[in-house]
Amino acid sequence: MKTKITKKTILKFSGILLLILVLSVLILFAVVIGRTFTFKVNTELGQWENATTIYPSLSPEQKKLLLENFKVSVQIPTVSFSESEQNTSALQEFDLLLRRVFPKIFSSSLVQHEMVGNYSHLFTVPGSDPDLEPYMLLAHIDVVPADEADGWDAPPFSAQEINGFIYGRGTIDNKQSVMGILQALEYLLERGYTPRRTFYIGLGHDEEINGQQGAVNIVKLLKSRGVKLLYVLDEGLTIMDGVVDGLIGPGALIGISEKGQATVKLSVSTPPGHSSMPPRESGIGILASAVARLEKNRMPNRFGHGPERATFEHLAHKFGWPYRMVMSNLWLFSSLLSSVLEGQPDTNAFVRTTTAVTMFNSGVKINVMPAYAEAFVDFRIHSSQTLQEVLKLIESTISDERVKVDFVSGFDPLPISSYDDDTFGFQIIKKTVHDIFPEVTVSPSICVGNTDSRHYTELSPDIYRFAPSWYKPGDSARFHGVNERISIQNYEEIVLFYFQLMQNSDIRKLPGPRT
Repeated sequence: MKTKITKKTILKFSGILLLILVLSVLILFAVVIGRTFTFKVNTELGQWENATTIYPSLSPEQKKLLLENFKVSVQIPTVSFSESEQNTSALQEFDLLLRRVFPKIFSSSLVQHEMVGNYSHLFTVPGSDPDLEPYMLLAHIDVVPADEADGWDAPPFSAQEINGFIYGRGTIDNKQSVMGILQALEYLLERGYTPRRTFYIGLGHDEEINGQQGAVNIVKLLKSRGVKLLYVLDEGLTIMDGVVDGLIGPGALIGISEKGQATVKLSVSTPPGHSSMPPRESGIGILASAVARLEKNRMPNRFGHGPERATFEHLAHKFGWPYRMVMSNLWLFSSLLSSVLEGQPDTNAFVRTTTAVTMFNSGVKINVMPAYAEAFVDFRIHSSQTLQEVLKLIESTISDERVKVDFVSGFDPLPISSYDDDTFGFQIIKKTVHDIFPEVTVSPSICVGNTDSRHYTELSPDIYRFAPSWYKPGDSARFHGVNERISIQNYEEIVLFYFQLMQNSDIRKLPGPRT
């Protein structure tokens, strides 16, 4: 028996489908709006144990002195030019400066000081309770080169003060942490402070050239003594203010991992000859095409496969409309956000392995076809990928037997440190940020550069990269760039941050979640 399908039946069925579609859209809209106003993963803990015995404050005299000490540190050109060339006389001068301006630290019977790798420093500050697991603070003394001719508003090693800022190489990378940590300890010792929890301070002298003599040897020394660390805090991310579109108020990003790195050399060898009789494709042309393929065919977008998604979810409740709707519903809008992020170089680095062609060499004479061409490419590896995976993608993208691909150096992305409510290191750093900067929202994030802390993975599973320097629009270009600077007020805040962090770390255990 045939069933007759009438026009009325079709219209009725279509109406039902339309109703279902409308109801589905309304339900989806209700869920999205509901999450927008209720979603918050950035929880606060309950009642903290009070470990602050000395209130974090600075007298006018202390402010004047710490500024003078900091300026002198910037004026010493502790430059790392290459792995085989450092300004060692400046490193020796810096050592003398530390001994002169921090007399309490170097004369205290409590603090043990050791030189490592000739120019790095290891300080051990024993706590009164040996049952508490120790922690470690890191910073580095060396800086990258700087040339006034590049357009500096003040000579790069002058520490000149302009409109409330100190200009100079190292002001944000990383002498603000070196001097800030030691200045904080100096003031605590002056006030009779004895820590409950043992802690270490490691100051590397060659971080800018991979830390093989400084950080690596400090780790070897601590490892030989059986040291295990509760957490490690190094430089890395900062307090972002006005940098993230739609974010209301500043956000402190704490690096819970670092991207991996790979340096690859591409080379092409061809028969030399006179430029009057060139081949169809020159070695330079072949290599240029390979490089162009790497740049055009970018590594895959991996947003959501690493910790970068957590960054936006922890900040979601601080975004204005409509950003808040997107950040609170990344289960729905993840693709939208990732496509926006990959549109700018600074945020593209968060979502994928980046490709940077940094050197290209070939040719000896204008009328000679070169026999050899080479290029070096720097890859910063997303935390969801491995070094070997990236190397295979490079080979498949180039896909040209005439181009030789040589792996020069590299390493996998660093392990992701915990940022849960019961993770001591992350929560102590977060609390200290709130103590000194009450208006700042704290979020985990990924560090796209590399630090000395990558050498410490054998000593602790929880390594964090953060220094409380303020970054405002345009400041990212100052990092390793022209007109590196820090405000006087910010340096004072950095001293107080470490001053408070040392005391907060004396807490025996974390409180439970706030109810």
